[in-house]
Amino acid sequence: MATVDKNSVRAEIDHLKQDFEKLCAEGKVSAEMRALMNSMLLIVELILSIFLEKKTRKDNKNSSLPSSQTPKDETSKSSSGSKGKGKEVSGKLSNARTKSTVTIAQAVTCDVCGQSLDQTPCLEYERRTKIDIIFEKVVDHVDAEIKECPNCNTTVKGSFPEDMPGPLQYGNGLKAFAIHLIISQMVALNRVQKQISAMIGAVISEVTLLKFVWRLYQALENWETQSIEAILQSPSIHVDETSFRVDRKNYWIHVYSSGGTTLKLLHRKRGKEAIVDLNIIPRYGGVIIHDCWASYLSYDHCGHGLCGSHLLRELTFIVDSNHYRWASNMKKLLQETCRKVAKRQEKCLTDKEYVNLQKRFRNILTRGEKELPAILPKPKGKRGKMAKSDAHNLWERLKKHEVAVLLFAKDPYVPFTNNRAERDLRMAKVKQKISGCFRRQQYAHAYCRISSYLQTMANKGVNPLVSIQLALTGEIPGVNFDRGE
Repeated sequence: MATVDKNSVRAEIDHLKQDFEKLCAEGKVSAEMRALMNSMLLIVELILSIFLEKKTRKDNKNSSLPSSQTPKDETSKSSSGSKGKGKEVSGKLSNARTKSTVTIAQAVTCDVCGQSLDQTPCLEYERRTKIDIIFEKVVDHVDAEIKECPNCNTTVKGSFPEDMPGPLQYGNGLKAFAIHLIISQMVALNRVQKQISAMIGAVISEVTLLKFVWRLYQALENWETQSIEAILQSPSIHVDETSFRVDRKNYWIHVYSSGGTTLKLLHRKRGKEAIVDLNIIPRYGGVIIHDCWASYLSYDHCGHGLCGSHLLRELTFIVDSNHYRWASNMKKLLQETCRKVAKRQEKCLTDKEYVNLQKRFRNILTRGEKELPAILPKPKGKRGKMAKSDAHNLWERLKKHEVAVLLFAKDPYVPFTNNRAERDLRMAKVKQKISGCFRRQQYAHAYCRISSYLQTMANKGVNPLVSIQLALTGEIPGVNFDRGE
């Protein structure tokens, strides 16, 4: 049996059409049979356009499917892993004391003749360096004097420091280290216990570790309020959402990112109800960049920018599955425009260039309409929408949201993709993969707020241990904090 694929099926259908048209031209087909066959052929075309493209497997390159759910591409050089250096952390702030010593290795005698070199001046030095970490447990005891007044016999006791309210407490350095392991490194509580026990020789209970986290969560309340106000004042923000398991129920983390600020908020719902309760987008008047989620598009008081990466992946799928020329041309147009805008210092096209871009965009869609098979009208009495192929849906979305698709070429504050929001949410999925879910909702909220703060400070190049210690001591930098200041 010959191999059957979508190209061979379409070839057979075309051959059948030619034979039928030949019979019609010879007058061998009645008008009723001709109308019936035309309707049948139209239905066959619709079935082909909807179901044959499903043969093309979706992955992270042609759809929104994450990389973790797609097979690894062994042909790519980057498949062995990322070799990025990450953000360089340097500057005035430091989370550790550095003890540096210099020892002189004297040249006493000549290795050849044995001549004494005590009085010979040194020409230069050759340095070798060793860097090491010495783990030490620092214990500070404060003994308050207790005296009896000789005049009135009153017992008087000396004052303890404000950070020592009880008989035993842990310092901010230890707290920052524990919180860093739990939130940033996503280490399980029992493993954090063992790690700290190996360092200080004492076991800290899980309840105490969670108290550290909860205290930092409360200390960051004002920071979160300031971050929301900063986001509301920004010209554009990235928004996205991802599922998050809490107490065996499905919650959603909503992220709002702009500039160096990242803000993640937890809510039980995903769509309009969550957006209203969080009350950021309803108060925002700039441009929101997203992946065409209908709940975001329902707010017409602000601008919209659609993620170009999502569109390119969908266009790639259409090209791979149907070989439509309009999809290939649209993909080239978006990629070409993205490169052109990226090279510009002003990050936008001129008015004349933007008008030409619109003409090319609309011309491609016009040709695409002719290339796509027609959609049958909905039969009378049938409820719901008619089934459409992915190609039809994408074509309609591009036509309806032309302004949002091309806004990156007109507004310098609107980037081509929404990758910033997706990167900010990525570690939350890693956290869920490691721990499964949060048992209590309050600690899920704490994770969102603390991780938002740490990501924001990391965007500014601040060490996470330093960031936590600053928050615990009430010295949180403002949202516009700059290390160079």
